[in-house]
Amino acid sequence: MPVLMFMLTILSFMIMGKIYSEYRTPVLTPVLTTVVSLVVILLLFDIPYDTYMKGAGWIDRMLGPAVVALAYPMYRQRAVLQKHFLPVIGSVVVGVVTAFGSGYVMAASIGLERELLLTLLPKSLTTPIAVPVTSEIGGIPSMAVAFTMIAGFTAILTSPLFFKYIPFKDMGKGIALGTAAHGLGTSKAIEYGEETVSMSSVAMSLAAIIGSFFGPFFVWLLSI
Repeated sequence: MPVLMFMLTILSFMIMGKIYSEYRTPVLTPVLTTVVSLVVILLLFDIPYDTYMKGAGWIDRMLGPAVVALAYPMYRQRAVLQKHFLPVIGSVVVGVVTAFGSGYVMAASIGLERELLLTLLPKSLTTPIAVPVTSEIGGIPSMAVAFTMIAGFTAILTSPLFFKYIPFKDMGKGIALGTAAHGLGTSKAIEYGEETVSMSSVAMSLAAIIGSFFGPFFVWLLSI
């Protein structure tokens, strides 16, 4: 069963990637469609999540090396990073503040209780950072994963529309995707070229660092 679940995940992603390469529609983004297809299969065949993860866990453990591998395109673009260091830092700071602020406004406007509101705030940080930040500020860590995934999928689905009407350069696209959509945004940035994915990985890392400090400070401001 673990081998079957492993192969099912790989095969699903390959099929969805092939479909996306043919039609290039944001809704068919492979990461999103693979998740949906796997959920449907698990539900149809009544396969428990724990059973699925016995095989898919092998892929999950590759996340660490995959993130480290992003250092290579960052290294190749080091001259660009050095030249535009302050604009990059400034853009990420603005993005993180906007992400927390928009999360608060959205949660408050629909009347979410405080615990859920605090869980929603770190939605644009990468999951390994969003979970401890959520715990630190008084939210629900397990639900933070869901909010983070929803934010990432929303960003990669809507980003082509923004990029169509707003003349972002490759660097700007990368910073926007990395700051707003963490790892999912970085996977989307690959489609735009090496400079974009490099900036996305930089923005994702910076957003995680800045967000881990800004989150508790933002909650403190709310309590004043």
